[in-house]
Amino acid sequence: MRKVIHKLWWAWDFDKEEAWLNKLAAQGLALVSVGFCRYEFEDCTPGEYTFRLQLLENTVPHPESQKYLAFLEETGVEHIGSWLRWVYLRKKTADGGFELFSDNESRIRHLSLVISLLLLLGIANLICGINNVMLFFINRISFSLIGIVNLVIGISCCIGVRRLIVKRRKLKNEQQLFE
Repeated sequence: MRKVIHKLWWAWDFDKEEAWLNKLAAQGLALVSVGFCRYEFEDCTPGEYTFRLQLLENTVPHPESQKYLAFLEETGVEHIGSWLRWVYLRKKTADGGFELFSDNESRIRHLSLVISLLLLLGIANLICGINNVMLFFINRISFSLIGIVNLVIGISCCIGVRRLIVKRRKLKNEQQLFE
């Protein structure tokens, strides 16, 4: 039986989204398709799969991404779907552990990639939002709700970037302890 769940996750909460997918898998629901705020599941044996999420450096059709996904498939990992550059992956739990980032350095690189994307998105939205709001106050052009939406998204992205920077700093500190 298939079940669709609509849920919104902020990009900086990818670890919480991953934990949610693994919790559902432990209850017998395996992700089979993904889209914007849309998750489709089908019944499975409870705990059959482990799920991971990753932001790729390039889009999924890019040759480097295809090469990487083919490598993962050779290790028993299935590419379930993607949304923009985020990929949703699963592996049968019985086939052993499933970690995409084997050390702090690779985790730090991934966090830096997410931070860069969010920073770009946040700054772009802040610029658009400030521009739209300023046009309203300076030229008395009709009020635009989109300007407020841009500001909210921009500020939210900046908050997310701050959270990820703190997380990355902790990983860097841990890494220095072991060097």
